[in-house]
Amino acid sequence: MLTVTARDGTDVRAWEKGRGRPILIVHPGMDDGSSWHAVGEILAERFRVVIPHRRTYQTDLPGAGMTGELDHIRALVEEIGEPALLVGHSSGAVVSLEALVDMPSAFAGTVLYDPPLVADGLPFARDPSAIERARAAAAAGKPGKAFAIFARGVLMLPLPVVWLSAVLASVMPRVRPLMPSQIEDGAAIEQLGNRLDAYAGIKVPTILLTGEREQGELHARLAALAQVMPHAERVAIPKQAHSANRRAPAEVAKVIAGLADRIW
Repeated sequence: MLTVTARDGTDVRAWEKGRGRPILIVHPGMDDGSSWHAVGEILAERFRVVIPHRRTYQTDLPGAGMTGELDHIRALVEEIGEPALLVGHSSGAVVSLEALVDMPSAFAGTVLYDPPLVADGLPFARDPSAIERARAAAAAGKPGKAFAIFARGVLMLPLPVVWLSAVLASVMPRVRPLMPSQIEDGAAIEQLGNRLDAYAGIKVPTILLTGEREQGELHARLAALAQVMPHAERVAIPKQAHSANRRAPAEVAKVIAGLADRIW
């Protein structure tokens, strides 16, 4: 475990393993970084792998939005001491995009896996009231209802998936406390708005990663990013969708290591 201190005095906690050139992985929502440990274990055979527990999902800390996320990334970058290969997944990929804009010299390359960014015609929340209603439900101690509102009004998930997710959010000890963080994670992305003009200035070697079976809005959002980053390579993991880090960690690690070998 790696622990450093951010500028606001909060602890930045990260899983760390291996030696060599640094790879910094920013995990997706509803997670503490553990969903990427299998990928990290493979990469750690050749690289130093750092997977922070994102600020938004440290439930013992007050929320700090995207500013807090970037402060924690910055503290890790300063500790690492050399340009890292930055990997971001889902909302963690949006955090990674903002980090690439905010501190470009800190990174040697990037792999961005299905960032749910805002683009023309693609707001983060289809129902603008959903985030506030989900916040109210979470504050009232109703995580299942909060997730149902968020999953339907923001993520636009099919109703059977919404119902199942709402039950899990209510009863699973690991999921229940993360629900307010998931809502704030989404609110931070919505607040950013369309940042494609800023992302167009990212010049490091880039892979835009997805799963071969990924469709719908995540696919459309990645396509919008590809339009402003024509130098980026697009890679689809065969037979996978949005969770290839769990279901095909060796394939994901191979993509990341391949980019690392090209930039180093």
